[in-house]
Amino acid sequence: MKRVTIQGIAGCFHETAAHHYFGREPIEVIPCLSFEELFARLEEDHTLMGIAAIENTIAGSLLPNHELLRRSNLRIVGEQKIRISHMLCALPGQRVEELEEVRSHPIALMQCGDFLKQLPHVRIVERDDTAGSAREIAEGGLRGVAAICGEDAARLYGLEILASAIETNRHNFTRFLVLADREMPWEPERIDKASFLFTLPHTQGSLSKVLTVLSFYDVNLTKIQSLPILGREWEYRFYIDVTFADAVRYRQAVEAVRPLTSDFVILGEYCECANPEL
Repeated sequence: MKRVTIQGIAGCFHETAAHHYFGREPIEVIPCLSFEELFARLEEDHTLMGIAAIENTIAGSLLPNHELLRRSNLRIVGEQKIRISHMLCALPGQRVEELEEVRSHPIALMQCGDFLKQLPHVRIVERDDTAGSAREIAEGGLRGVAAICGEDAARLYGLEILASAIETNRHNFTRFLVLADREMPWEPERIDKASFLFTLPHTQGSLSKVLTVLSFYDVNLTKIQSLPILGREWEYRFYIDVTFADAVRYRQAVEAVRPLTSDFVILGEYCECANPEL
């Protein structure tokens, strides 16, 4: 049985993503309170796999996770995209009008802003985790208090769903990376996506040259993220994701790009996950 570490507790969206990715294959889920703890565990135990969110279509990139990945000895072996749909949940037998407080993670609260404006009588309280908010209410028997969380968390902790799909924007998706130690044997069925990390000389047109090479070899740039290099003013690291239909052309593109960059690292080669349906 694979052991998979996640950020969050049982019922969180990371656990949902893990079960989506591995499907019917049984897994042991190991919760971590933070992404720093997740990456540390993966570094300590090379038999573990991990699931870590990397970007959201509304909140954008999780920049600290890019840096944690860079500093690690991990590789990306897959990805999972899930739709984030939030529920308003409370102990059974309550009505929305009776609520005095709503708890959740700050990002979840932000994503449900329009719905919460309809509840001017409730106090909004930030918590570290969506599923954790649901567990607090269940374990404490807190009446008059609701959580914003996913359906899995509501069911797991025995809460009643008072309102479904309360997120402001239904096009709310999170992309998760599936991580493993670079020495762990892993052979994907196919690869059509890759993630790179590199730096560029501070010269005119350096990034344009890289993008031109990728285009020449029919490699499609799907994401580019830059982060400043501490101590080197106005110089940046670039994280890019690419997709391709021809693995041979992709390999040729990699070899053509390497001389144009510094510190070039392939973070992972894996199979692209299709976008979930609304």
